Amino acid sequence: MAEAILAVTALVLAVATGVLWVRGQRRHERLALVEERAGEESRRSQARSDLDAAALRRLEGALDAIPHGVLVLDSTGATVFSNAVANAFESARHGDALVAAAVEEVMADAMQGHADTRAVELFGPPKRMLVITSNPLLHGEALTGAVVVIEDVSERRRVDDMRRDFVANISHELKTPVGAISLLAETLVAEDDIDVTQRLAGRIVNESARVSRTIDDLLELSRIESEEAPQFATVAATDVVADAMARIRPAAEQAGIPLEVVTVDASLAVEGDRRQITSAVSNLLDNAIKYSDSGQPVQVGASLQEGNARFWVRDHGIGIPARDIERIFERFYRVDQARSRRTGGTGLGLAIVRHVAHNHDGDVTVESRLGKGSTFSLCLPAASLCLPAATPLEAQSSPSSEPWAHPSSAGALGPSGEFGGEPFARDEPHRADETRKAG
Repeated sequence: MAEAILAVTALVLAVATGVLWVRGQRRHERLALVEERAGEESRRSQARSDLDAAALRRLEGALDAIPHGVLVLDSTGATVFSNAVANAFESARHGDALVAAAVEEVMADAMQGHADTRAVELFGPPKRMLVITSNPLLHGEALTGAVVVIEDVSERRRVDDMRRDFVANISHELKTPVGAISLLAETLVAEDDIDVTQRLAGRIVNESARVSRTIDDLLELSRIESEEAPQFATVAATDVVADAMARIRPAAEQAGIPLEVVTVDASLAVEGDRRQITSAVSNLLDNAIKYSDSGQPVQVGASLQEGNARFWVRDHGIGIPARDIERIFERFYRVDQARSRRTGGTGLGLAIVRHVAHNHDGDVTVESRLGKGSTFSLCLPAASLCLPAATPLEAQSSPSSEPWAHPSSAGALGPSGEFGGEPFARDEPHRADETRKAG
C-alpha cells in the first residue's frame, strides 16, 4: 500500500514538474518573442530615425543650396532653422535697421496667419534691393509656424533698368537721325536752289551714315554677346594691331589724327577669336580718335604683362571726368554728348570692348586724367607663338613705310623695338568688370 502511495506521489510530482517546465518554457518563449518584437520595433524606430535624420540633412542641404535666405519659425515664433544665406542676412541685419525692421514685421504678420511681402532698398554702396516674404504654416486650422524668404533682387532690378534704358536709348538714337532725314527730305522736295539742294543732300547722307553706324554697332554687339562658342585660335598681336590700324586709318586721316605704333612684341600672341579681338582694339582706337583734337597723336602698343597680352591705346584728348569713369562701358553712354554728335559716335564701342574681354576671360581697364588724355588697356590671356626664323634678307631689310609689311621682323615693332615707355601715371586703373554693368 505504501509503495502504491509513493508511486502515485512520484507520478504526481513528475507530472507537476513537467507542467511547470512546460509553463516555464512557454513563458520563456513568450518573453523571447516579446524581446524580439521589442528589438525589431527598436530597430524599425532607429531606421525611421536615421531616415528622418537623412531626410532632414538633405532638406537642409537643399535649402543651403538655394540663393535665397530661408528662416523657419515654430508655433511660438522662435527660429528653428535658417539656411546659410539667411544666416548671412541675420548677422548683417542687426547693423541695418531697415532690414531688421522689415524681417520682424513680416515675421509678426506670418505668426498672425497672414502672408506679407516687403521691399527694402539699400543705397549702399553697393546699392541693393531685397524682397522679404513670409507665409504662415498651417495644419488644418492650427498655426504650426511660419517661413520667411529673403531674396536679393538687385541684379534682376539692374538688368530690368538696363533693358528699359536700352529701349529708350535706341529709340532716341534712331529717332533723331530718322527725324532729321525726314525733315531734310521734305525741305529738299520743295527746294529749287542747286546749292541748297546739294547741302541738304549732304546732310541726308551724313544722317543716313549715322543710322547705319548705329545699326552696325548694334549688330556687332549682339553677335559678340550671343556667340557662345567663339572660334578660338592662336592670333599674333601684330596681326591684331595691323588689322585694327587698317580698319581705323581712314577715320584717323579724315580727323587729322596721327596714329603711332609705339611697340608690338613680335612673339606675343593670344588664344581667341581674331575677329572679336580686332573689333575690340579698333573700337578703342576709334574712341581715342573721337575724343582727340586734330593733330593730337593716338598711340597703340601690345606687350606681355604678368602672363597676359596687353593691348593699350593712349590718347591726349579731353580725358574722362571721375564721375563718368564707372559708366563709360555702358551702352550709349557718352562723356561728351556734343562731341559725340559731331564725330558720329554711337556710344556702343566700349560696350563691345567689354564683352570681348569677358568672352576671352580678360579685362579692360582705363586710366584717365581730365584734360590730359586716357589710356585703355585690354588684357587677354597670352599664348605662345612659334615664329619662322627670319632670313638674312628679312633681317637686313630697311623698315617699310608701312610698318606692318614685315610683322615678323624687329623693325616692324616700333621706332626702337622696345616698349617705348609706359602710359603716363594716373589714378588706379578702373576695371570694366568692377562697374558690374551687364551689357
